[in-house]
Amino acid sequence: MAASASSLIALVALVIGVGVVAQVLADRFQVPSVIFLIAAGILLGPEVAGILGPDSFGDALPAIVGLSVAIIVFEGAFHLHVDKLRSAPSATLKLVTVGAVISLVGTALAVHYILGGAWFVSFLIGALLVATGPTVIAPILEVVPARDRVEAALETEGIVNDVTAAILAVVIFEAVVNEVTSPGAFAALFVEKLGIGVLVGGVVAAVVYWSLRYVDLSPGNAPQNARLLVLAGALVAYAGAETFATESGIAAAATAGMLLGNADVPYEEDITDFKGDITLLVLSFVFIALAALLRFDYLLEIGARGLLVVGIVALVLRPLLVFVSTWGDRFTRGEQWFVSLVGPRGIIPASVATLFAFELQAEGFGPEANLLVGTVFLAILLTVVFEAGLARQIAEYLDVIPMRVLVIGGGKVGRALAERLEERGENVVLIENDSEIVEKARDAGFTVHVGDGTSVDVLRSAGVENAKIVVAATGDDDANLLVAQLAASKFDPETILARANNPDNVEAFEELGVRTISTTLATAQAIDNYIERPALANWMGEIGRTGDVQETEITSEDLVGQTVREIGPQLPDGCLIALVARNGTTEVPDADFTLQHGDRITLIGRHESVREAMDWCHPTAEP
Repeated sequence: MAASASSLIALVALVIGVGVVAQVLADRFQVPSVIFLIAAGILLGPEVAGILGPDSFGDALPAIVGLSVAIIVFEGAFHLHVDKLRSAPSATLKLVTVGAVISLVGTALAVHYILGGAWFVSFLIGALLVATGPTVIAPILEVVPARDRVEAALETEGIVNDVTAAILAVVIFEAVVNEVTSPGAFAALFVEKLGIGVLVGGVVAAVVYWSLRYVDLSPGNAPQNARLLVLAGALVAYAGAETFATESGIAAAATAGMLLGNADVPYEEDITDFKGDITLLVLSFVFIALAALLRFDYLLEIGARGLLVVGIVALVLRPLLVFVSTWGDRFTRGEQWFVSLVGPRGIIPASVATLFAFELQAEGFGPEANLLVGTVFLAILLTVVFEAGLARQIAEYLDVIPMRVLVIGGGKVGRALAERLEERGENVVLIENDSEIVEKARDAGFTVHVGDGTSVDVLRSAGVENAKIVVAATGDDDANLLVAQLAASKFDPETILARANNPDNVEAFEELGVRTISTTLATAQAIDNYIERPALANWMGEIGRTGDVQETEITSEDLVGQTVREIGPQLPDGCLIALVARNGTTEVPDADFTLQHGDRITLIGRHESVREAMDWCHPTAEP
């Protein structure tokens, strides 16, 4: 008994250690971590090293997987904020309804007619492959900084479809086992699972919220107790729902996470950081443990026909459901293709398929179990490797990554600028060589490249060749001048700005062709604005939040040749054209001013209205 316990401890430690290394490597090479995790699981599994196998954790594996998935789903739902969903409401709703139906039915038909699977196995596979999941989407969005509407659509689809796919698969499985054939009975079974999960999750969320808000958790250690309480809530929601109805726990965990994430809970920042660390450990363990169960002979059985099915799922059904769901919304063509080509499958299909396979084999359905595991894992492997692994390259090719800005200097000015730019959805990288400042900036959530910004090699490794804007914002005017000159002579970004700490240096900088911002003059102008133009100054302070001012180029042929009077009624509500720049001159246009191709217009108004108008005036080119 002691030896067995000792070996089990060593095995768990090995899996967690390998998982942490995989996460570190993923961050280092800017590749989604699931690629390293699956590779590690296969290497440790029976097909290679033989360290992990189906019997490594005994009968405890289903329980471990269930609780782990509950934590993962809860953490993803906690980040699903309602205000973020508003950036793509129509597309999000269609993705999780119409899109899910297209995926389910299309996949089932492909499995049945190409692989010859029985209808119940075909629909079981179809239900599982509806799920993309936060476990694979979140790492991609960490590597690819997409716009808010794209992130909202992918994150919501992942979280919601994780829940509905798992419940639908369970209902299909139980319907087959219990010989349920009536559509009404099938629908009632689905509603029962989902309804119990939502009810239990809501009750647990209410209790946790009340405890956090109205109970004095501890005079000196309240943040820690709050973190533990929320983690316990996730597990209790899952276990409580499972007690009433099998496989309703995932819906309960998702419901509790979403409700608490949108509530004004105390210590939210501490809770978020803690849950993120726990989720990374759990995710690493489960992905490796399940990948170790994969047998190559399952994949060989379905062969080229399996590749064809996965190709249909990823390259036919996925684009079809995305374009149907996003039709008429604010998504550009490039963004539609990005969402279409980045939909890898993750932990829910892997875990549920594995558990069902065990039960099917016990019921005497060996070939069906092998078909289920082989098809699902083949879809996971191929979509993770090609879609998650190449997500950044796909995004760059489709030009859906927001403007890249390089800020040299991670001090107060650099961080304040980075915060404003990131609030607008831009991709900002700070360069700093002071270790204390690096730590502060990273603690604040910024991407920081360590090094001397006056070095060409450091600028290149930080991504200056892909940057549209370079800002020299250090406290040293000589360093700022050198950075600006290096960027102009070696890399030629669209815009180069330098901070002048000494106002006497502004003229010298400008004579050298460096566009310069004097911190002294900028502060004086800001104070003067509050004195002479308080209403405008207050409104300008809200830029990036409620209000916005943006400049864009007229490239849409629909607008060329129209007057401001004609365009005005077509602009989104709460938005107007303030300035037009043409041939080096800028003016306030009158109503009869006619726009030409290449004019740069300044839009002012509400944040979302300005962004929508920008997409209309300067639509993204189709790939």
